[in-house]
Amino acid sequence: MPLLRTNTADKFIVDRRKTHRNSDVSRAVRKTRERLSQHSGNPAFDRELLKLHARAIVTGASALPLLVLLVAAAGTFVGMGREVLIWALLTIASYALLALLARRIDRADTGEDATIAARRSFLALHFLTGLGWSYLAAMGCGECQVEQFPVIKAVVLLLAMAATAIIASSLRGALIATFIVPVAIYAVFGARYWMPVEATMVGLLAMALPFFAYVAGHLNRSTRMLLSFRREKDALIGELETAKSMSDEARRRAEEANLAKSRFLASMSHELRTPLNAILGFSEVMSKEVLGPLHNATYKEYAHDIHASGHHLLDLINEILDLSRIEAGRYQLNEEPVSLAGIVEECCHLMELKARNKDLRIVQQFEFMMPRLFADERAIRQITLNLLSNAVKFTSAGGEVRVKVGWTVGGGQYLSVEDNGPGIPADEIPVVLSAFGQGSIAIKSAEQGTGLGLPIVQGLVAMHGGDFQLHSKLREGTSAVAAFPPGRVMEEMPALPTLAVAAGGRRG
Repeated sequence: MPLLRTNTADKFIVDRRKTHRNSDVSRAVRKTRERLSQHSGNPAFDRELLKLHARAIVTGASALPLLVLLVAAAGTFVGMGREVLIWALLTIASYALLALLARRIDRADTGEDATIAARRSFLALHFLTGLGWSYLAAMGCGECQVEQFPVIKAVVLLLAMAATAIIASSLRGALIATFIVPVAIYAVFGARYWMPVEATMVGLLAMALPFFAYVAGHLNRSTRMLLSFRREKDALIGELETAKSMSDEARRRAEEANLAKSRFLASMSHELRTPLNAILGFSEVMSKEVLGPLHNATYKEYAHDIHASGHHLLDLINEILDLSRIEAGRYQLNEEPVSLAGIVEECCHLMELKARNKDLRIVQQFEFMMPRLFADERAIRQITLNLLSNAVKFTSAGGEVRVKVGWTVGGGQYLSVEDNGPGIPADEIPVVLSAFGQGSIAIKSAEQGTGLGLPIVQGLVAMHGGDFQLHSKLREGTSAVAAFPPGRVMEEMPALPTLAVAAGGRRG
């Protein structure tokens, strides 16, 4: 039957038949990862780093202008006159332009070219603010008669340099662009080298600039690392959200498919069993010649084949329904105290005739006097018959099937069916445990099954809280073990006193 095709793009989350489509999807995911890769030079990364610098400038916009106002107020107090006010006005204006640019960059969605232009604009305005500090470095104070004025200017420059190193650390080169000229002007015009203190301040400023540049670089690396971690976290959150949406969609489709399967199986149970009962009944009547002899022997053989095929189809339908109920969680366990050894012994007797016809020997090794198991008798019987049927089916003539019932190490009970048949290759064990899965030996065998026996066993054991294991070696045999937990083993209750003893106790 040809596969139905659909034009719906999202019909399959992973379509294993369309390898080219899957490679396109993987290529798109790889490009997305590269676009979100966290390293310098990446446009998205540099853009975010530039926005961080803009936010830092906006947040700290009042710090350096406040320092300028304090210096201007102090200069006015000591009698520096209008020159210090002009310096303060120009410097604050340059910082205002820097803050306006930072606010615009922070609010704008810049592209790659705009990011480069914005970086250049930032450096240019940082240089402009540096010219304001250069004005201060070259400024004199002949009228104020402050002997340590060059030292005070050096201290102010050091404070401004430290604040700029912290605020503008996200932009490489901002500190150098701002203070390379003021330090040079202070060294040339603002200090008197015959004064040891002023010469010391020149050296201090010359060493402070690379030191603060190193501090700013270290802060820049820390900022890049934090930004990288944040972007990776955002990318992981995005991937998790995508995976969750795909999982929800897959679960929704699985629920729809399961509902459709349940409806189909319910319909099949009724629609197929009704005519199948008639086929089984009429074919049995014909094969046994209840209403009269069939003069043609071929017709009688056909009737017998129809009856056998009908039984096989009925068993298949029952197994499919059982497996579907187990998978859907609708299989109801009628739990009651049962004897595991007793049920397994009855099943061995049922399979004895079939084993004898194949010249097989069923060896029973039971530990009797075991307490009862709280389980579903029908399910235990089905587990045992499925395991015995597989062992008898695939064991060669003259072989042996060994059935064991006993205690597990943890105090539970187990059922084991071992045979010395051809065995199952290790790589085929997951296949035979899947629905409709059959190994290569089963496919080549003349007695092919439906591939539902072991999945049903596995599901029924799991519903009892147990564990099913299948061990096999090629050309050595197969061992199937169904272990039931200790919680299902019932403890023996002490005997109740007889009526006579109870009455005597009351009289005493």
